[in-house]
Formats: sequence, C-alpha cells, structure tokens
Amino acid sequence: MTHVSHVSGPFVPENSIKFLRLPAVCERTGLSRSQVYRLEAAGKFPRRVKLALSTSAWVEAEIQLWAADRIAASRGEA
Repeated sequence: MTHVSHVSGPFVPENSIKFLRLPAVCERTGLSRSQVYRLEAAGKFPRRVKLALSTSAWVEAEIQLWAADRIAASRGEA
C-alpha cells in the first residue's frame, strides 16, 4: 500500500487530519442531513472530500472553523 502524506495544497502533517462522516458532522453541528447538503450547495458550509468511489467525508478542522464562525456571527463578532 502506498502511503501519501501530501497530495496538493499546503502541507499538513498526516496525523493532524481527521475526516468526519455525515452522522458525526450532524452530531457536532446540530444540523440535519438535508441542512448540511443544502448549506454546502449554497457555499455556506465546508465541502466534502471524496475519499473513495462511494465515500465522502468532511475535514474536522474545517467543520470546527465553520462552527467558530457561526458562534462569532451570532454574537456580532464577525
């Protein structure tokens, strides 16, 4: 098995990237499946990463940043 630690974009240490599948994204954000997909389609939510032919996930750090932005916006800090 080939080990790839850098494909494109900025280098990120391989052990710092964590992918979240849809149920985990819904649990962490409080959004429903349809809300996640609707916001993503509107460009208001992080985009999925295609991991395999029928497998997609979100980057945990991007979900955390999105949540922090939502908190800041709701408190008038954005």
